[in-house]
Amino acid sequence: MDTSLDTGPFQGDLVRPGDPGYEQARKVWNLAVDRHPAGVARCHTTEDVVAALDLARRANLAVSVRGGGHSFPGFSTTDGGLVLDLSPMHRILVDAADRIATVQPGVRWGQLTDATAAHGLVGVGGHVADVGVIGLLLGGGNGWLVRSFGLACDNLVSAEVVTADGQVVTANADENPDLFWGLRGGGGNFGIVTQATLRLHPLTDLLGGMLLYRLEDAAEVLRFIATFDAPTDLNVAPAILAAPEAPFVPVDLHGKPVLAVAVCYVGAIADGEQALVPLRALMTPVADLVQPTSFRDLQHFFDPQGESTPYHMRSHIGGPITDDLIAAMLDFGGRFTSPGNITLLLPMGGAAAAVPPDATAFRHRDGSYVMEIAAAWQPDDPAPDTHRSWADGLWAAARPWATGVEVNHLADEGLDRVRAAYGDNFPRLAELKRTWDPQNVFHLNQNIPPAG
Repeated sequence: MDTSLDTGPFQGDLVRPGDPGYEQARKVWNLAVDRHPAGVARCHTTEDVVAALDLARRANLAVSVRGGGHSFPGFSTTDGGLVLDLSPMHRILVDAADRIATVQPGVRWGQLTDATAAHGLVGVGGHVADVGVIGLLLGGGNGWLVRSFGLACDNLVSAEVVTADGQVVTANADENPDLFWGLRGGGGNFGIVTQATLRLHPLTDLLGGMLLYRLEDAAEVLRFIATFDAPTDLNVAPAILAAPEAPFVPVDLHGKPVLAVAVCYVGAIADGEQALVPLRALMTPVADLVQPTSFRDLQHFFDPQGESTPYHMRSHIGGPITDDLIAAMLDFGGRFTSPGNITLLLPMGGAAAAVPPDATAFRHRDGSYVMEIAAAWQPDDPAPDTHRSWADGLWAAARPWATGVEVNHLADEGLDRVRAAYGDNFPRLAELKRTWDPQNVFHLNQNIPPAG
């Protein structure tokens, strides 16, 4: 970018190569992504977003949009383009009477949870507190409450959107309903969401935590979970990860692969305890950390697994747990290449499955689990490809089980995989793209090209 470029009406902070703070401004959460934008436009208002978009247009620069910055493939930055950094936009307005919250794109799920907890309310988001609210929501948004209250996108009430031509429009069930449909799962393809109003739900205490098992017992536990008829309000998420060096973990398991079963029951504590009786009766875990807790604490449960470091993510959506899937998980889980590796099976069903597959852009309502495979390593690791190969190998082994994928955990895998994420909804999304972004200005994402 020409340092003498007239920024016009843009009133935010423009950070360019050579400026103090540029190295920090260009960094994203996934440290495996190392890109050098021509500038980072830190936006404080919707007007800043409009002006920054115009600046990119005048300079003929590709546009990357960053909210929480947790895009695994690194779509929240770019080489040589302009990053619209929305992190300074972090206002939260809670309307407890109407059970809604209005948030800006810099807000993260932990911040929203903190703001709503005082009112005995929760927003429906993800599993990790540091992830951006709007970015996760636009891709669908599987989380702790998916079976009780649906996906994050199912709880979107209205959105303020800056379109590709710089207009500011509202999208909801009454205004621009076609755009509203596409925002609920279609990713960042149709505009920049500068404000979102979300439905909140009454919830204070719940039953949550983790059961921990030795890896040699994992097959039996996973086979039980595969046949377990869990009530709708019970969320049971098995994961293979490295045991932390914590007092509740036997010393001989520190740093070793174990099976962790995360639990969240939304409802009366006594009912949750009863619902867990069959699982607890199967065998005694090496640690039982399931107890009455608050959703606020549960939202931070996976924080240690969400620290900024190099990552390589692969993912599937699939049906019920099968013996072949268990075998693949245990094979690769038993030979981690890094203590940061993790494999998660995040349940779906319940309220998420009750939404028709064509009611929103998010298609795969019949999935039983989202499988997340994350390889993580230290920035100075001399052999990062070893870890990438581990994740790719497990992904390939699990592919016969898969029925689709969701865009929030899709790597940069090309158009065919984007089509797989949307299935029969893809043609409608391509037509919507032609309407709202015919020049494909917003293409640094899991891109849906405009219909030709």
